[in-house]
Amino acid sequence: MEPGILIITLICGMLVSRIGLPPLIGYLVAGFVLFVLGIDKESLPLLQELANLGVTLLLFAIGLKLDIRSLFKAEVWAGSSIHLMLSMLIFVPILKLLGLVGLSQLTSLTLGQLTLIAFALSFSSTVFAVKVLEDKGDVQSLYGRVAIGILIMQDIFAVLFLTISKGDVPSVWAFALLLLPFARPLIYKIFDRVGHGELLVLFGLVMALVVGAWLFESVGLKPDLGALIIGILLAGHRKSSELAKSLFYFKELFLVAFFLTIGLNGLPTVLDVVLAALLVLLIPLKILMFVYLLTRFKLRSRTSMLGSFNLGNFSEFGLIVAAVATHKGWLPPEWLVIIAVALSFSFLLAAPLNATVGDIYQRFQQRLIRLEKRPLHPEDRPIAIGNPRFLILGMGRIGSGAYDELRAQFDGEILGIEHKQDLVDLHRSKGRNVVRGDAADTDFWEKLDKAPNLELVLLAMPHHTGNMFAVEQLKKLDYQGKISAIVQYSDDATALRELGVHSVYNLYEAAGAGFVDHVITELLKNSEKNAPQRPLAEDIVQVTDPKINTVTHS
Repeated sequence: MEPGILIITLICGMLVSRIGLPPLIGYLVAGFVLFVLGIDKESLPLLQELANLGVTLLLFAIGLKLDIRSLFKAEVWAGSSIHLMLSMLIFVPILKLLGLVGLSQLTSLTLGQLTLIAFALSFSSTVFAVKVLEDKGDVQSLYGRVAIGILIMQDIFAVLFLTISKGDVPSVWAFALLLLPFARPLIYKIFDRVGHGELLVLFGLVMALVVGAWLFESVGLKPDLGALIIGILLAGHRKSSELAKSLFYFKELFLVAFFLTIGLNGLPTVLDVVLAALLVLLIPLKILMFVYLLTRFKLRSRTSMLGSFNLGNFSEFGLIVAAVATHKGWLPPEWLVIIAVALSFSFLLAAPLNATVGDIYQRFQQRLIRLEKRPLHPEDRPIAIGNPRFLILGMGRIGSGAYDELRAQFDGEILGIEHKQDLVDLHRSKGRNVVRGDAADTDFWEKLDKAPNLELVLLAMPHHTGNMFAVEQLKKLDYQGKISAIVQYSDDATALRELGVHSVYNLYEAAGAGFVDHVITELLKNSEKNAPQRPLAEDIVQVTDPKINTVTHS
């Protein structure tokens, strides 16, 4: 039956993804289908092991991407904590009321059980939110960074619950884990030497499953907590992002097993589906609470709304919490299925909401602006660009070089835009006029002050999609000046020209031309020094004639 399991899972995942929803909903459906075909979790013990690995690697990957400093921002740690408490305070009475009106799944539950359900429903989906941000290109936007920070805080709350739920008193040797930071130099040296291939993947698995999960479990702590902490320990290494990408498909594949095991718990009854649909009505409350809280932390109403809609769903971590609670006997088994169905319904609602959030904001803009607190958050204030003649979007090596070339003739009339604060500080220390902003972010263009004398915009961002987005935004602002762009591929150049970019600089072709110019210059110098009697044109022809493959000297 194993081939059939894979085929059914693939078909369900593909069908769901074709309508624009996360494939994980398809995996839940596949679990239900397999249950109908007579398969249960007990008959597939390996599937449960893979599911556990998926959760462990998910937490390890979160740790790898975690910037601890981002969690200390008030809008992140306080916003997520207050939202969690408010959600439980509001959801518990609503669940109790639903029980009083006759929903049998709720009538016999205790206050503690209702609190557990409210806790599980308070989380937002990391998988769904990050996918939406990536599709929009807003991962580095302010609202995207705030949303991801809140998601990570929620994940930490979930891990703490999982650790406490273990129920065992940790060994006295658990205190030895406090020495792990002192082992970081040694771990980093190994990290440096594993290269970039299969050894890097193997290193990641050892760190997550052995140093993290096994080591923590051996001293009486939850293995998932160990994976998260080891991920955080490695997050400062220059190859942490590469490691996360290398393990991505392992994590995704093992998480498929987790969602399958949820479906294998049994089919939802009609009443379960009705209750799950009613639970989805809690999502507007979640969104409103996030909007109100984020504006209290001085974020713009637009930033708050975009972030809140991104968080307006139920979470796979809520499923993990429910799975542990049902396994421990704290919740009836049917609640795992109910929350799984509610999670699927929440994605069905969240997908169109996130697609239309801009229109919804425009409709309620005046009311939402009244929620804003002044002065606005330092990162959410209008970007004052002054009145430059030249604007460079992307201050990497190419953007910096362009800036310096222009500065020779137009000093004081150039502005660079860079989204990394450390690079902004570096440029400013070298006397360049650079401000922080991400031209691939919708927020940037919303906050950008107008520059009436702007004549030329240079697109020097590393990603073609960012450059395309910037051109589209410039058109919306009715920019009438010239636009130049850097590209890596000829088809990118064609796409930019079709959008109206006036001049396109192909990085690789120009680099080849520059290399030839450099070689010719060196040959001229050498000819003048060593062989002045020899015709220089011969050297030039030998380099520039495409029919000649090598340069020979007599």
